Amino acid sequence: MTSSRVRLSLLATALAAAATLAPGAPAAATTWQVPGSASITVVGHGNGHGHGLSQYGAQRAATKGLGYRQILRYYYPGTSSGKAGGAIKVLLTADTSRDLVVAARPGLTARSVAGGRSLDLAKARPKARLWRITPLAGKRSAIDFKTGSWRRLTVVKGDAELSAGGRPLRLFVPGGSHAYRGALRSASPRSGTSLDRDTVNVVGLDAYLKGVVAREVPSYWHPQALRAQAVAARTYAAFDRATTNRGHYDLCDTDACQVYGGFTDEVASTSAAVDATRGQVQTKAGKAIFAQFNASSGGWTSAGAFSYLPAKVDKYDAFPGNDFHDWTVPTSDARIEAQWPEIGDLTSIETSDRDGHGAWGGRVGTVTLTGTDGSVDVTGDDFRFLLGLYSTWFTIRVS
Repeated sequence: MTSSRVRLSLLATALAAAATLAPGAPAAATTWQVPGSASITVVGHGNGHGHGLSQYGAQRAATKGLGYRQILRYYYPGTSSGKAGGAIKVLLTADTSRDLVVAARPGLTARSVAGGRSLDLAKARPKARLWRITPLAGKRSAIDFKTGSWRRLTVVKGDAELSAGGRPLRLFVPGGSHAYRGALRSASPRSGTSLDRDTVNVVGLDAYLKGVVAREVPSYWHPQALRAQAVAARTYAAFDRATTNRGHYDLCDTDACQVYGGFTDEVASTSAAVDATRGQVQTKAGKAIFAQFNASSGGWTSAGAFSYLPAKVDKYDAFPGNDFHDWTVPTSDARIEAQWPEIGDLTSIETSDRDGHGAWGGRVGTVTLTGTDGSVDVTGDDFRFLLGLYSTWFTIRVS
Protein backbone atom coordinates (compact mmCIF):
# COMPACT_ATOMS: atom_id res chain seq x y z
CA MET A 1 0.00 0.00 0.00
CA THR A 2 1.79 3.19 1.14
CA SER A 3 5.17 3.79 2.76
CA SER A 4 5.27 4.37 6.50
CA ARG A 5 7.44 7.45 6.77
CA VAL A 6 5.23 10.55 6.85
CA ARG A 7 3.32 12.40 9.54
CA LEU A 8 1.17 15.49 9.02
CA SER A 9 2.53 18.39 11.04
CA LEU A 10 -0.16 20.88 10.08
CA LEU A 11 -2.78 21.57 12.74
CA ALA A 12 -6.38 20.65 11.93
CA THR A 13 -7.42 24.24 12.58
CA ALA A 14 -5.08 25.47 9.86
CA LEU A 15 -6.60 23.02 7.39
CA ALA A 16 -10.08 24.21 8.28
CA ALA A 17 -9.06 27.83 7.79
CA ALA A 18 -7.58 27.08 4.36
CA ALA A 19 -10.77 25.29 3.33
CA THR A 20 -12.92 28.33 4.09
CA LEU A 21 -10.85 31.04 2.43
CA ALA A 22 -12.78 33.64 0.49
CA PRO A 23 -12.69 33.11 -3.30
CA GLY A 24 -9.62 34.71 -4.83
CA ALA A 25 -7.63 34.68 -1.56
CA PRO A 26 -4.68 32.29 -2.01
CA ALA A 27 -3.68 30.18 0.97
CA ALA A 28 -0.32 30.72 2.61
CA ALA A 29 2.33 28.11 1.93
CA THR A 30 1.54 24.92 3.80
CA THR A 31 4.27 22.54 4.99
CA TRP A 32 4.03 18.90 6.06
CA GLN A 33 7.01 17.50 7.97
CA VAL A 34 8.08 13.96 7.06
CA PRO A 35 9.41 11.93 9.97
CA GLY A 36 10.11 8.24 10.03
CA SER A 37 6.71 6.58 9.97
CA ALA A 38 3.22 7.29 8.57
CA SER A 39 1.53 7.06 5.16
CA ILE A 40 0.71 9.83 2.68
CA THR A 41 -2.66 10.26 1.02
CA VAL A 42 -3.39 12.98 -1.52
CA VAL A 43 -6.99 14.23 -1.48
CA GLY A 44 -8.30 16.41 -4.29
CA HIS A 45 -11.03 17.75 -6.55
CA GLY A 46 -11.53 17.57 -10.30
CA ASN A 47 -9.86 15.84 -13.22
CA GLY A 48 -7.84 17.92 -15.65
CA HIS A 49 -6.69 21.52 -15.91
CA GLY A 50 -10.09 22.98 -15.08
CA HIS A 51 -10.24 25.42 -18.02
CA GLY A 52 -13.56 25.81 -19.84
CA LEU A 53 -16.20 23.11 -20.11
CA SER A 54 -16.41 20.42 -17.44
CA GLN A 55 -17.56 17.28 -19.23
CA TYR A 56 -19.20 15.87 -16.11
CA GLY A 57 -20.64 19.28 -15.38
CA ALA A 58 -22.16 19.38 -18.87
CA GLN A 59 -23.74 15.98 -18.26
CA ARG A 60 -25.27 17.17 -14.98
CA ALA A 61 -26.49 20.42 -16.55
CA ALA A 62 -28.14 18.46 -19.36
CA THR A 63 -29.97 16.19 -16.91
CA LYS A 64 -31.16 19.34 -15.11
CA GLY A 65 -32.79 20.56 -18.32
CA LEU A 66 -30.20 22.84 -19.94
CA GLY A 67 -29.79 22.68 -23.71
CA TYR A 68 -26.36 22.45 -25.27
CA ARG A 69 -26.27 26.14 -26.19
CA GLN A 70 -26.99 27.08 -22.58
CA ILE A 71 -24.26 24.72 -21.39
CA LEU A 72 -21.76 26.28 -23.77
CA ARG A 73 -22.65 29.82 -22.71
CA TYR A 74 -22.26 28.78 -19.07
CA TYR A 75 -18.76 27.38 -19.51
CA TYR A 76 -17.62 29.90 -22.17
CA PRO A 77 -19.24 33.16 -20.99
CA GLY A 78 -19.28 36.05 -23.42
CA THR A 79 -19.08 33.89 -26.53
CA SER A 80 -21.46 33.50 -29.46
CA SER A 81 -22.40 30.79 -31.94
CA GLY A 82 -20.69 30.75 -35.33
CA LYS A 83 -19.79 28.39 -38.16
CA ALA A 84 -16.69 26.49 -39.27
CA GLY A 85 -16.08 23.83 -41.89
CA GLY A 86 -13.51 22.64 -44.38
CA ALA A 87 -10.95 19.87 -43.98
CA ILE A 88 -8.54 19.19 -41.15
CA LYS A 89 -5.23 17.33 -41.21
CA VAL A 90 -4.74 14.89 -38.32
CA LEU A 91 -1.43 13.24 -37.47
CA LEU A 92 -2.00 9.51 -36.83
CA THR A 93 0.56 8.72 -34.18
CA ALA A 94 0.02 4.94 -34.16
CA ASP A 95 1.54 4.59 -37.63
CA THR A 96 5.21 4.74 -36.76
CA SER A 97 6.51 3.24 -40.03
CA ARG A 98 7.57 5.24 -43.08
CA ASP A 99 5.26 3.26 -45.34
CA LEU A 100 1.50 3.82 -45.47
CA VAL A 101 -0.42 0.55 -46.00
CA VAL A 102 -4.18 0.17 -46.54
CA ALA A 103 -6.56 -2.62 -47.46
CA ALA A 104 -7.83 -2.71 -51.04
CA ARG A 105 -11.43 -1.58 -51.48
CA PRO A 106 -13.80 -0.43 -54.27
CA GLY A 107 -13.22 3.15 -55.36
CA LEU A 108 -9.66 3.33 -54.04
CA THR A 109 -7.57 5.99 -55.78
CA ALA A 110 -4.07 7.42 -55.41
CA ARG A 111 -2.75 10.82 -56.29
CA SER A 112 0.24 13.09 -55.85
CA VAL A 113 -0.47 15.81 -53.31
CA ALA A 114 1.32 18.25 -55.62
CA GLY A 115 -1.37 17.71 -58.26
CA GLY A 116 -2.11 15.63 -61.32
CA ARG A 117 -4.64 12.98 -62.17
CA SER A 118 -5.88 10.37 -59.70
CA LEU A 119 -5.07 6.73 -60.36
CA ASP A 120 -7.96 4.27 -60.14
CA LEU A 121 -6.19 1.54 -58.19
CA ALA A 122 -9.12 -0.87 -58.06
CA LYS A 123 -9.30 -0.78 -61.84
CA ALA A 124 -5.53 -0.96 -62.36
CA ARG A 125 -5.03 -4.05 -60.17
CA PRO A 126 -8.40 -5.56 -59.24
CA LYS A 127 -6.82 -8.58 -57.50
CA ALA A 128 -4.61 -6.56 -55.17
CA ARG A 129 -5.22 -7.16 -51.44
CA LEU A 130 -3.11 -4.30 -50.08
CA TRP A 131 -1.83 -0.96 -51.34
CA ARG A 132 1.19 0.94 -50.08
CA ILE A 133 2.83 4.34 -50.42
CA THR A 134 6.60 4.07 -50.05
CA PRO A 135 8.84 7.17 -49.80
CA LEU A 136 11.71 7.33 -52.30
CA ALA A 137 14.81 9.49 -52.52
CA GLY A 138 14.45 12.67 -54.50
CA LYS A 139 11.11 13.62 -52.90
CA ARG A 140 9.13 10.93 -54.70
CA SER A 141 6.51 8.37 -53.67
CA ALA A 142 6.07 4.82 -54.94
CA ILE A 143 2.60 3.30 -55.27
CA ASP A 144 2.90 -0.43 -54.57
CA PHE A 145 0.36 -3.26 -54.47
CA LYS A 146 0.32 -6.75 -53.02
CA THR A 147 -1.27 -9.89 -54.34
CA GLY A 148 1.22 -12.56 -53.27
CA SER A 149 4.21 -10.23 -52.90
CA TRP A 150 4.72 -6.48 -53.15
CA ARG A 151 5.02 -5.05 -56.67
CA ARG A 152 5.35 -1.50 -57.96
CA LEU A 153 2.61 0.18 -59.97
CA THR A 154 4.08 3.64 -60.46
CA VAL A 155 6.09 6.50 -58.95
CA VAL A 156 4.82 10.05 -58.45
CA LYS A 157 6.51 13.32 -57.49
CA GLY A 158 6.34 14.53 -53.92
CA ASP A 159 3.99 13.24 -51.24
CA ALA A 160 1.03 11.01 -52.11
CA GLU A 161 -2.33 10.07 -50.65
CA LEU A 162 -4.99 7.38 -50.93
CA SER A 163 -8.76 7.91 -50.76
CA ALA A 164 -12.05 6.27 -51.72
CA GLY A 165 -14.46 9.15 -52.22
CA GLY A 166 -14.94 9.68 -48.48
CA ARG A 167 -15.60 6.01 -47.73
CA PRO A 168 -13.48 4.56 -44.92
CA LEU A 169 -10.01 3.19 -45.55
CA ARG A 170 -8.47 0.53 -43.31
CA LEU A 171 -4.98 1.59 -42.30
CA PHE A 172 -2.52 -1.02 -41.07
CA VAL A 173 -0.28 0.10 -38.21
CA PRO A 174 2.18 -1.81 -36.03
CA GLY A 175 0.08 -4.20 -33.98
CA GLY A 176 -3.25 -3.85 -35.81
CA SER A 177 -5.42 -1.71 -38.05
CA HIS A 178 -7.88 1.18 -37.88
CA ALA A 179 -10.38 2.66 -40.34
CA TYR A 180 -10.56 6.35 -41.27
CA ARG A 181 -12.79 8.51 -43.40
CA GLY A 182 -11.28 10.96 -45.88
CA ALA A 183 -7.82 10.61 -47.38
CA LEU A 184 -4.71 9.02 -45.89
CA ARG A 185 -1.62 10.99 -46.80
CA SER A 186 2.04 10.01 -46.67
CA ALA A 187 3.32 13.45 -45.63
CA SER A 188 6.85 14.79 -45.34
CA PRO A 189 7.60 16.51 -42.02
CA ARG A 190 9.47 19.79 -41.96
CA SER A 191 12.63 18.22 -40.56
CA GLY A 192 14.28 14.90 -41.33
CA THR A 193 15.46 13.15 -44.47
CA SER A 194 13.59 12.86 -47.75
CA LEU A 195 12.55 9.34 -46.71
CA ASP A 196 10.87 10.41 -43.46
CA ARG A 197 7.08 10.37 -43.65
CA ASP A 198 4.13 10.75 -41.28
CA THR A 199 0.67 9.35 -41.91
CA VAL A 200 -1.89 12.17 -41.90
CA ASN A 201 -5.66 11.82 -42.18
CA VAL A 202 -7.12 14.63 -44.31
CA VAL A 203 -10.82 14.66 -43.44
CA GLY A 204 -13.80 16.98 -43.28
CA LEU A 205 -14.19 18.75 -39.94
CA ASP A 206 -17.54 17.16 -39.07
CA ALA A 207 -16.40 13.69 -40.15
CA TYR A 208 -13.36 14.17 -37.94
CA LEU A 209 -15.61 15.09 -35.00
CA LYS A 210 -17.41 11.73 -35.25
CA GLY A 211 -14.12 10.06 -34.35
CA VAL A 212 -13.49 12.51 -31.49
CA VAL A 213 -16.70 12.86 -29.46
CA ALA A 214 -17.05 9.08 -29.01
CA ARG A 215 -13.55 9.02 -27.47
CA GLU A 216 -13.93 12.09 -25.28
CA VAL A 217 -17.19 11.33 -23.40
CA PRO A 218 -19.37 8.27 -22.71
CA SER A 219 -21.70 7.68 -25.66
CA TYR A 220 -24.66 6.93 -23.36
CA TRP A 221 -24.65 10.44 -21.86
CA HIS A 222 -27.53 12.87 -22.31
CA PRO A 223 -27.89 14.06 -25.95
CA GLN A 224 -27.53 17.71 -24.91
CA ALA A 225 -24.23 16.96 -23.15
CA LEU A 226 -23.01 15.13 -26.26
CA ARG A 227 -23.97 18.12 -28.40
CA ALA A 228 -22.13 20.50 -26.09
CA GLN A 229 -19.04 18.29 -26.39
CA ALA A 230 -19.38 18.18 -30.18
CA VAL A 231 -19.43 21.97 -30.43
CA ALA A 232 -16.56 22.36 -27.95
CA ALA A 233 -14.41 19.82 -29.81
CA ARG A 234 -15.24 21.35 -33.21
CA THR A 235 -14.37 24.79 -31.87
CA TYR A 236 -11.10 23.55 -30.37
CA ALA A 237 -10.12 22.00 -33.71
CA ALA A 238 -11.04 25.11 -35.70
CA PHE A 239 -9.03 27.32 -33.32
CA ASP A 240 -6.00 25.03 -33.46
CA ARG A 241 -6.14 24.85 -37.25
CA ALA A 242 -6.24 28.63 -37.51
CA THR A 243 -3.59 29.48 -34.93
CA THR A 244 -0.89 26.80 -35.21
CA ASN A 245 1.64 26.23 -37.95
CA ARG A 246 2.74 22.61 -37.75
CA GLY A 247 3.24 22.33 -41.48
CA HIS A 248 2.03 18.94 -42.69
CA TYR A 249 -0.73 18.53 -40.06
CA ASP A 250 -3.12 20.62 -37.93
CA LEU A 251 -3.76 18.38 -34.90
CA CYS A 252 -2.55 15.10 -33.45
CA ASP A 253 -4.85 12.24 -32.42
CA THR A 254 -3.87 12.03 -28.72
CA ASP A 255 -4.94 13.95 -25.63
CA ALA A 256 -2.11 16.38 -26.36
CA CYS A 257 -4.60 17.74 -28.91
CA GLN A 258 -7.92 15.84 -28.97
CA VAL A 259 -8.32 12.07 -28.77
CA TYR A 260 -9.35 10.83 -32.23
CA GLY A 261 -10.18 7.26 -33.19
CA GLY A 262 -11.44 7.67 -36.75
CA PHE A 263 -14.28 5.69 -38.29
CA THR A 264 -13.50 2.62 -36.18
CA ASP A 265 -14.49 4.40 -32.97
CA GLU A 266 -17.64 6.13 -34.21
CA VAL A 267 -20.85 5.53 -32.20
CA ALA A 268 -24.38 6.30 -33.37
CA SER A 269 -25.31 8.56 -30.44
CA THR A 270 -22.20 10.74 -30.62
CA SER A 271 -22.35 10.90 -34.42
CA ALA A 272 -25.95 12.11 -34.06
CA ALA A 273 -24.70 14.89 -31.78
CA VAL A 274 -22.19 15.94 -34.43
CA ASP A 275 -24.88 15.94 -37.12
CA ALA A 276 -27.31 17.89 -34.91
CA THR A 277 -24.72 20.66 -34.42
CA ARG A 278 -23.24 20.55 -37.92
CA GLY A 279 -20.67 23.30 -38.42
CA GLN A 280 -21.41 25.07 -35.13
CA VAL A 281 -18.58 26.62 -33.10
CA GLN A 282 -18.29 29.10 -30.23
CA THR A 283 -16.82 32.42 -31.30
CA LYS A 284 -15.48 35.66 -29.90
CA ALA A 285 -15.20 38.66 -32.23
CA GLY A 286 -16.24 36.35 -35.06
CA LYS A 287 -13.43 33.82 -34.58
CA ALA A 288 -13.42 30.34 -33.07
CA ILE A 289 -12.37 30.43 -29.42
CA PHE A 290 -9.80 28.31 -27.61
CA ALA A 291 -12.52 25.96 -26.34
CA GLN A 292 -10.59 24.03 -23.71
CA PHE A 293 -12.44 21.32 -21.82
CA ASN A 294 -11.66 18.83 -19.08
CA ALA A 295 -13.31 15.87 -17.42
CA SER A 296 -14.27 17.60 -14.16
CA SER A 297 -13.73 21.07 -12.71
CA GLY A 298 -14.08 19.80 -9.15
CA GLY A 299 -16.50 22.63 -8.42
CA TRP A 300 -14.34 25.56 -9.60
CA THR A 301 -13.21 26.20 -13.15
CA SER A 302 -9.71 27.64 -13.42
CA ALA A 303 -8.69 30.76 -15.28
CA GLY A 304 -7.33 30.21 -18.78
CA ALA A 305 -5.56 32.52 -21.21
CA PHE A 306 -8.71 34.30 -22.42
CA SER A 307 -11.59 36.21 -20.80
CA TYR A 308 -14.06 33.48 -21.79
CA LEU A 309 -12.10 31.00 -19.65
CA PRO A 310 -12.64 32.53 -16.19
CA ALA A 311 -12.24 31.02 -12.75
CA LYS A 312 -15.79 30.57 -11.43
CA VAL A 313 -17.86 28.36 -9.18
CA ASP A 314 -19.18 25.41 -11.20
CA LYS A 315 -22.60 24.58 -9.79
CA TYR A 316 -23.06 21.53 -12.01
CA ASP A 317 -19.89 19.53 -11.35
CA ALA A 318 -20.88 17.91 -8.04
CA PHE A 319 -23.29 14.97 -8.32
CA PRO A 320 -23.19 11.26 -7.40
CA GLY A 321 -22.26 10.18 -10.94
CA ASN A 322 -19.03 12.21 -10.97
CA ASP A 323 -16.30 10.12 -9.36
CA PHE A 324 -13.73 12.87 -10.01
CA HIS A 325 -15.40 15.70 -8.11
CA ASP A 326 -13.74 14.29 -4.97
CA TRP A 327 -10.87 11.83 -5.16
CA THR A 328 -8.20 10.17 -3.04
CA VAL A 329 -4.86 8.85 -4.27
CA PRO A 330 -2.45 7.03 -1.93
CA THR A 331 1.25 7.63 -2.53
CA SER A 332 4.47 7.23 -0.51
CA ASP A 333 7.68 8.99 0.34
CA ALA A 334 9.54 6.19 -1.46
CA ARG A 335 7.72 7.04 -4.67
CA ILE A 336 8.43 10.74 -4.25
CA GLU A 337 12.10 10.03 -3.58
CA ALA A 338 12.24 7.83 -6.70
CA GLN A 339 10.82 10.63 -8.85
CA TRP A 340 13.11 13.29 -7.37
CA PRO A 341 16.22 11.39 -6.17
CA GLU A 342 18.26 14.60 -5.84
CA ILE A 343 16.46 15.43 -2.57
CA GLY A 344 17.72 12.30 -0.79
CA ASP A 345 15.56 11.18 2.15
CA LEU A 346 12.31 13.21 2.06
CA THR A 347 11.81 15.38 5.16
CA SER A 348 9.05 17.84 4.17
CA ILE A 349 6.50 18.77 1.48
CA GLU A 350 5.32 22.34 0.95
CA THR A 351 2.54 23.59 -1.35
CA SER A 352 2.36 27.24 -2.43
CA ASP A 353 1.24 29.62 -5.20
CA ARG A 354 -2.35 28.37 -5.09
CA ASP A 355 -4.88 30.12 -7.31
CA GLY A 356 -7.16 31.17 -4.44
CA HIS A 357 -10.34 29.45 -5.60
CA GLY A 358 -12.01 26.81 -3.45
CA ALA A 359 -10.97 24.54 -0.60
CA TRP A 360 -7.38 24.68 0.70
CA GLY A 361 -6.80 27.87 -1.29
CA GLY A 362 -7.38 26.25 -4.68
CA ARG A 363 -5.08 24.67 -7.24
CA VAL A 364 -1.40 24.25 -6.38
CA GLY A 365 1.17 26.22 -8.37
CA THR A 366 4.38 25.00 -6.73
CA VAL A 367 5.42 22.02 -4.61
CA THR A 368 8.68 22.23 -2.69
CA LEU A 369 10.19 18.89 -1.74
CA THR A 370 12.93 18.97 0.88
CA GLY A 371 15.16 16.09 1.89
CA THR A 372 18.47 15.29 3.51
CA ASP A 373 20.37 16.18 0.30
CA GLY A 374 18.54 19.38 -0.65
CA SER A 375 15.31 20.87 -1.98
CA VAL A 376 13.59 21.03 -5.34
CA ASP A 377 10.69 23.17 -6.56
CA VAL A 378 8.35 21.46 -9.01
CA THR A 379 5.23 22.81 -10.64
CA GLY A 380 1.85 21.61 -9.48
CA ASP A 381 1.35 20.10 -12.94
CA ASP A 382 4.59 18.11 -12.80
CA PHE A 383 3.77 16.86 -9.30
CA ARG A 384 0.32 15.84 -10.53
CA PHE A 385 1.46 13.96 -13.61
CA LEU A 386 4.45 12.22 -12.08
CA LEU A 387 2.45 10.96 -9.09
CA GLY A 388 -0.68 10.05 -11.07
CA LEU A 389 -2.97 12.66 -9.50
CA TYR A 390 -6.14 13.81 -11.26
CA SER A 391 -5.60 17.56 -10.90
CA THR A 392 -3.49 20.19 -9.16
CA TRP A 393 -6.32 20.96 -6.72
CA PHE A 394 -5.24 18.85 -3.76
CA THR A 395 -4.06 18.69 -0.18
CA ILE A 396 -2.13 16.15 1.85
CA ARG A 397 -3.44 13.86 4.57
CA VAL A 398 -1.68 11.33 6.72
CA SER A 399 -3.07 8.35 8.58
